Amino acid sequence: MTGTREDRLWRSRLRLGDVIPTGTLGLRFRRVRTALSALGIAIGIASMVAVLGVTESSSAQLLGRLEALGTNLLTVVSGSNLGGTEVMLPDEAAAMIRRVPGVLGVAPTARISDANVYRNDRIPLGQTGGLTVRAGDETLLETLRGSVMAGHFMGAGPAPVTVLGRDMATQLGIARLDADTRVWLGGQWFTVIGILNTFPLQPEIDRSALISFAAARERLGYTGAPSRIYVRTDPDRVTEVSQVLAATANPASPFSVRTSRPSDALTAQLAVKQSAGVLFLGLGGIALLVGAIGIANVMVISVLERRSEIGLRRTLGATRRHIAVQFLTESLVLATLGGACGVLIGSAVTAVLALARGWEPAIPPGALSGGFGVSLVAGAIAGLYPALRAARLSPTDALRTGG
Repeated sequence: MTGTREDRLWRSRLRLGDVIPTGTLGLRFRRVRTALSALGIAIGIASMVAVLGVTESSSAQLLGRLEALGTNLLTVVSGSNLGGTEVMLPDEAAAMIRRVPGVLGVAPTARISDANVYRNDRIPLGQTGGLTVRAGDETLLETLRGSVMAGHFMGAGPAPVTVLGRDMATQLGIARLDADTRVWLGGQWFTVIGILNTFPLQPEIDRSALISFAAARERLGYTGAPSRIYVRTDPDRVTEVSQVLAATANPASPFSVRTSRPSDALTAQLAVKQSAGVLFLGLGGIALLVGAIGIANVMVISVLERRSEIGLRRTLGATRRHIAVQFLTESLVLATLGGACGVLIGSAVTAVLALARGWEPAIPPGALSGGFGVSLVAGAIAGLYPALRAARLSPTDALRTGG
């Protein structure tokens, strides 16, 4: 240890309790500049928190739908052979699929292409509105995990009754049911006995009027086979079942059968949302970088403006380390204010957007702590050079050029 005992007693010290008052001295006297500098960091952090929060809320909503609807639903549809000729599914296709190990439920349906549905018998025949008539049976609701919004589902008998999909009922203007609610279907009156809730993965059901296979044969003269079969499988055997569906449904022409997994659409949508979230997260990072550059710029200007203060403090005994700590603290306080405001703004934006879309707001804890931590790191990096520059100033040079 060098120096006399008296020198050591008079050596300048910066107590921990003096760090914040000293480091915020310049911020308190330049409030507008402080607010604008903190705003740059706040915008960057708010962007990152909002992007992560909105992406998480949207993903949680999609995952909830996937969990409710299940990823173990497969669809078998009639297609065409290599020559382009349409190949219908065999009459026994549904029965054969039921024998496949791992199949839990099968619901055959058929589109009645030569039958249309209208609100009454006075509407011109060409105005179908894209609405279709489909034949099905009582297994449809259970297999698709659907539900009835009003009334009840149909049975297997040939009675002239129909159940409307949600979009079908809306387009026909049927909001409630009574004993006289009828539609003109296939050139005759059918009584509407039920309205279904929406099927998120089966929009074709939403736009259909469903009748029983017996009613389709007896009243509309339909003699065709099912054109679309829904298959609910064991969740652990989805891949195994999907590999044999085509050959099972139509052994004579398996290549003409199309199989799909409706939940893949939601899975793809989830992937797109997450990819978009990464893109916008990058844009938030750019905004944060701009905010950090703003802090660095403000700190450099502050050093130039306060050279006389730095020289006076050095003359009175402040060490270079004290000067560096003062300006680095000032930068960190700026970043802390911006980070805290950014986290609050980002959380508020996430909540507003999520509630507006009917989602449950979900902000990852890492986004809050990470956003605040990133702002501190940005502030430390931005303030490091100005702090070192201030510390390198000699007392005489600072006092000579400070005025």
